[in-house]
Amino acid sequence: MSFTEGKTVRKRPKYLQIIDYIKEKIGNGEWPIGSKIPSQRTLAKHFEVNRSTVITALEELTADGLIEGRMGKGTVVINNTWTLLAKNSSPDWDQYVNSGIQQPSRRIVQEINTSESNPELIQLSKGELSNEIFPLAVMKDIMGKVSQNIEAFGYEEPKGYLPLREALSGYLRTIGIQASPSSILIVSGALQALQLISMGLLQRGSTVFLDQPSYLYSLHVFQSAGMNLTGLPMDKEGLLPNHIHMTKGERGRAILYTNPCFHNPTGILMSERRREEILTASEKNQLPIIEDDIYRELWIDNIPPAPIKTMDKNGHVLYLGSLSKTLSPGLRIGWMVGPEPVIERLSDIKMQTDYGSSSLSQRVAAEWLISGEYQQHLDYVRHQLKMRRRHVTIALETYMKNAAQWSIPEGGFFIWLKIIPSISMKLLYKKALAKGILLNLGSIYAQEKGNYIRLSYAYASLEDLQKGIYELGLIIGELASR
Repeated sequence: MSFTEGKTVRKRPKYLQIIDYIKEKIGNGEWPIGSKIPSQRTLAKHFEVNRSTVITALEELTADGLIEGRMGKGTVVINNTWTLLAKNSSPDWDQYVNSGIQQPSRRIVQEINTSESNPELIQLSKGELSNEIFPLAVMKDIMGKVSQNIEAFGYEEPKGYLPLREALSGYLRTIGIQASPSSILIVSGALQALQLISMGLLQRGSTVFLDQPSYLYSLHVFQSAGMNLTGLPMDKEGLLPNHIHMTKGERGRAILYTNPCFHNPTGILMSERRREEILTASEKNQLPIIEDDIYRELWIDNIPPAPIKTMDKNGHVLYLGSLSKTLSPGLRIGWMVGPEPVIERLSDIKMQTDYGSSSLSQRVAAEWLISGEYQQHLDYVRHQLKMRRRHVTIALETYMKNAAQWSIPEGGFFIWLKIIPSISMKLLYKKALAKGILLNLGSIYAQEKGNYIRLSYAYASLEDLQKGIYELGLIIGELASR
């Protein structure tokens, strides 16, 4: 349940403010019967009071018959201000929520997603570019240009705005991918592409082979569709394809997902040789590949090896790209490249789900590509990431040399930290959060061995990056000395 509204400023005693707040939420139907209210700690923090004040408020609401503490569930709403007098009860929304097909995110992932909107925290977890890097002036110019030339527009054709697909066709040629506009589908970010694949190409019980660790483990896009994730080990060159072992029943019911450029969360850049080996294994096993290449343009030292898709002559690879990591996640513009029958199928499903990505965002994205501003912006982004990576590397050497091990990534957003002392990672997470530092633990990504943290150097300010790493070093030292 979200709890992000601003604090109410009143002269009434704090415990009465809490009562009014909760009653308003319940009375408006925002917190229906069966829903769990925020914890005492969260309420105390929100209203800047001691937990005893919160307890006083909750006791009065309990006496009024509105809430009830339940073992293992926390405090839940059992009535509202009008059903206390009504003869008919409201629907049991809790039953509906728990029976939905889409699995909820893990609790820690939900907490991180909520905390990432808190500007007071040092965001060492956030996988997006800093606001300081956002090209605000150019974006205003491009939006102004688009608005001056705009005409009445409605739903786009199923595959997306044609000028954008034409511009992407030209852009993809620069990285070696030959794709006509008819084999490109515009999606609302690469995540939607994965959702469309899960709905349109795979059946329940299918197997998704993937890197382990992987960002996909922090989502439930495939699991919610009834599919099984099978993790494959990695080395410094990327996913190891010789670990793909398919049963007879899996043929035609499996797909391989990999993130070859500046892998999330490890930052590994897959070698050219490994890309060739993966495609060979794919063709041998008749195993389609999802190549998630959203970090490709974030190279710092050298241009990465060509995408797997460039070697694909038989239509084995579905190639994903996006503007979310390089330009703006708010545009919600990504793309998928694949065989035309597949793109036709998935474009039909996309029309069934949202009738197409934003027409305005697609026009803005097209102008970025056509004008040449996108390539200039990428040059600036790479320069900024190089400076940030150096800044963080110095901070790690200064404050974490004896606490962690790491490799310097050749691009992307992330440094994969292995914590050397044997400490509780959950306790590390909690203590860091109490110090105003948000972390992503390796366990989120199914890192089963060792203690790992995914550290992002892309979002927080340089000052916050140094402060966060300094504090992290102190916390690890404290925990290790116990």
